[in-house]
Amino acid sequence: MTVALSSLDKLLRGAMHGAEPGAVWLVGAGPGDVDLLTVKALRLIEQAQVLVYDRLVSAEILALAPADALCIDVGKTPGFHGMKQSQINQLLVDLARTGQQVIRLKGGDPFIFGRGGEEMSWAQQAGIPCHVVPGITAATGCAAACGIPLTHRAMAQSVRFITGHGRDGKPQPDWQSLQDPRQTLVFYMGLTWCEALSQQLIAHGRDAQTPVAIIERGTRRDQRVMITRLAELARCVAEQQPQSPSLLIIGDVVTLYRPAYSATSTLTPSASNALIDS
Repeated sequence: MTVALSSLDKLLRGAMHGAEPGAVWLVGAGPGDVDLLTVKALRLIEQAQVLVYDRLVSAEILALAPADALCIDVGKTPGFHGMKQSQINQLLVDLARTGQQVIRLKGGDPFIFGRGGEEMSWAQQAGIPCHVVPGITAATGCAAACGIPLTHRAMAQSVRFITGHGRDGKPQPDWQSLQDPRQTLVFYMGLTWCEALSQQLIAHGRDAQTPVAIIERGTRRDQRVMITRLAELARCVAEQQPQSPSLLIIGDVVTLYRPAYSATSTLTPSASNALIDS
């Protein structure tokens, strides 16, 4: 059952007295496709007593939890955070202190832009055991769903995972280090700042004609893929209006994308046939 946050305080007060501490499990739910869960993640979800989940966890995965499990939504949306991260950290500790095994279900992998490190440290400082179950991160899941290899001997000898949303909002990576055309760039949470992102990459030496894939709801049944070029990225986003969760893959490996890999695909006007057929 899903519990409203307004009733959570009452539940915690009623269960804390005399309970032996439980534990927190940081579990990666993968990019959305239920079949991409690890076996361990599936077992934990199916046996969950208390499940605290993010917005990016798909409904199909949540449906695997027992009907009587206590499910708490702490998801964040762009511009609105129902619970601050510090409050989520404390919630996990408080729930574990009731004696429960708390399943903290996170989209992708807990330790890749999922704030899993912060939650683990908070639990450990409170004396609560914390276990980590890795998940398939969005970069590898979405790329595989589109047939885009993140590395390729002839095109890309390395890959970088980069957050498109810095601590103060605007991304602040080392732009100079991202200019190598043999390096695939994967931006998480990059839609909001896509114009600044493309401008900075071009200004620091990345070719304006570098192909870009925008993958919306990657690995899910309603996945949508938009192919464009770095100089046209902001216009593509404005025209096609992709929604979160969306991932940006930037590099020559995007030329290997084939529409047949995805359930739904959109080729933008700025993407020529040569981009797909090269």
